[in-house]
Amino acid sequence: MKKKFLIGVDLGTSGTKTAIYTFDGKLVAEKSVEVPLYYPKPGIVEQENDDFYNSAAKTVSACIQQSGIEPQAVAGIAFDSQMAGVGSIDENYEPASRFDSWLDMRCQPFIKWLSKEAGEKVTDLTGCPPTCDHGPKMLWWKNEEPETYSKINKFIMPAAYVAGRLAELDADQAFIDYTFIHFSGFSDARKGSWSEELCQQFGLDMEKLPRIVKPWDIIGEVTPQGAKDFGLAPGTIIAAGAGDTAANALGAGIVKPGLLFDVAGTASVLAGCTDSFLADTKNQALLTMRSVIEGLWNPLAYIGGGGIALRWVRDTIFKPENGIPDQDNSSIRYDEMTSLAGDVPPGSDGLFFSPHFGGRICPSNPSMRGAWVGLSWSHGQPHLIRAMLESVAFEYGYYLGIMRDLLPDQAFFQARAMGGGAKSSVWNQIKADVLNVAYTSLKGNEFGTWGAAMIAGKAAGVIDDLASHADQCAQISGEVFQPNPENHLKYQSIVQDYIKLQDMLNTFYK
Repeated sequence: MKKKFLIGVDLGTSGTKTAIYTFDGKLVAEKSVEVPLYYPKPGIVEQENDDFYNSAAKTVSACIQQSGIEPQAVAGIAFDSQMAGVGSIDENYEPASRFDSWLDMRCQPFIKWLSKEAGEKVTDLTGCPPTCDHGPKMLWWKNEEPETYSKINKFIMPAAYVAGRLAELDADQAFIDYTFIHFSGFSDARKGSWSEELCQQFGLDMEKLPRIVKPWDIIGEVTPQGAKDFGLAPGTIIAAGAGDTAANALGAGIVKPGLLFDVAGTASVLAGCTDSFLADTKNQALLTMRSVIEGLWNPLAYIGGGGIALRWVRDTIFKPENGIPDQDNSSIRYDEMTSLAGDVPPGSDGLFFSPHFGGRICPSNPSMRGAWVGLSWSHGQPHLIRAMLESVAFEYGYYLGIMRDLLPDQAFFQARAMGGGAKSSVWNQIKADVLNVAYTSLKGNEFGTWGAAMIAGKAAGVIDDLASHADQCAQISGEVFQPNPENHLKYQSIVQDYIKLQDMLNTFYK
């Protein structure tokens, strides 16, 4: 039977999404399910590794049934997953611990340790300053849970866990693809290898680190048991996959230096595309991720809960015109809320909002919390909403300013936005004005699964050049938000005031 379809699976923080595509990106079927988060103690956020596997099996099976395609017509499957948390397996490829979420802050003392002892070295080698990611988390398990640590054969990502179980890999075949390794705390990103120097300095056992592979490397094939669980044909090719931000960037066609990528979702992420590796040793704010495309890099930074902050404002502050929302807030619409912000001038009449409800990620300060600063009697609901929207844009302005300083010859000419926040014309215009970059949104709502599917296509040999294929398939919406020069001029000084405010809050919460 001729192979006609590709499957991409996105293993997110709160849910798993699967989609089947034709080789040219036409969506055939999609399915998503929620995945629980567990909060056993204050500050601890965990997930079950098998929830990732079971949710992937459920959604892939549903897509196969929904589409009516023959499983034998699937050329390949790949997974992408959340990036900064870390899981582990024992010698039998069974979970040795729960997945330590990127939202989990118990590793904070080890972030400080890494920063104090080797902050610049970690940043220079990995491209990522010490933050709440694999490195501090692995050190937490080593030092705080030595019994569990002794059982860990390999630390791995959710994408690798699911792919490995689907292929029934042995523990020594566990892998991580190179788009994740900036978050490891113990890699040499330029070389695409582990750093023996850093591992020795902090006493991390290198044998517990998985092999590093390319996203399109074939890590195995679907086994008979995997075929039963997923509804796939035995022998279907499984690619290594990628981190979710990397897969989303590929799916959005961010494959040319000078493009920017805004993930306006649960986390608010601004990523650039360059052909140069950046190490932000001065500010310790930017993370430099390997693009799926060899030779390209994605310097990025993010707010841990940008989208969550917007939802909090919606549920806590915003009231619809009738003032009587449904009990479950289902009548409250984001577009109605954000449209109010369009009537407020740039700078929200001196009101600032800090979106770091659960700690600041870039640069790292897990103790920071959210705030409104500058409230006066003249401020109303629209000001509160606009200040929240502007705070994300101001963070982006800070990130992009660092990119421009480190890459003075790189012009950033267009930002492409995806996620729920990309639907807001008011928010897109604010971001365009702050960054002084043309803003556009992408057609569709899902790019991670398409990025993963393209990776599967590369592994299966049905896609030759990933970059050109991603570029050709990217669908830009018709509306482009050009920066308003007058507003940009106003915002330049306001962004600097916002940065000073963040410095003060950072000191307060130290």
